[in-house]
Amino acid sequence: MPWTIPNILTLLRIALIPVFVLVYYLPLSWAHLLTTAIFGLAALTDWFDGYLARRLGQSSPFGAFLDPVADKLMVAAALIMLVQSNPSPWFVVPATVIVGREIVVSALREWMAEIGERAQVAVSLIGKIKTTAQMIALLLLLYRQDIWGLPTHAIGVVLLYLAAALTLWSMMIYLRAAWPLLSSTENP
Repeated sequence: MPWTIPNILTLLRIALIPVFVLVYYLPLSWAHLLTTAIFGLAALTDWFDGYLARRLGQSSPFGAFLDPVADKLMVAAALIMLVQSNPSPWFVVPATVIVGREIVVSALREWMAEIGERAQVAVSLIGKIKTTAQMIALLLLLYRQDIWGLPTHAIGVVLLYLAAALTLWSMMIYLRAAWPLLSSTENP
């Protein structure tokens, strides 16, 4: 593994997950603020590692593998904690959609790469918009307090549902792109 700035940022994001989880459950009045800050820092490292990898020419197979894994782990941890704290279908449904889509698309990408067709399921603009809506939703839901009178919880729930809808849409785009190979009677 090359020790590049982008790879170090990705590893930092993974290292922040247990800290993030621990802080979330601390019985302190400011724990939600620190949890939100840690999640926000992780989201920023996601943006910076990709930007720096391209800008500095430090893309690597290790980074290409680990970056999406780090993202999915952090989002899954946040969703699990939010569902545990809000055990209602209003949280379970979008969380299940988001996590389920990640499993489906990851498996699809792995299979497509195995048969040499990975480019067919490259990240799309819809996927990037989904990620942005998802990260903002999770930040608002983790923060738990209104900001300047804005109901962060309600806005977070709406954005979480928007992210879940975009999640399904982007999954359909990926599946449609892969469908000719998936439905083929020939073994690729």
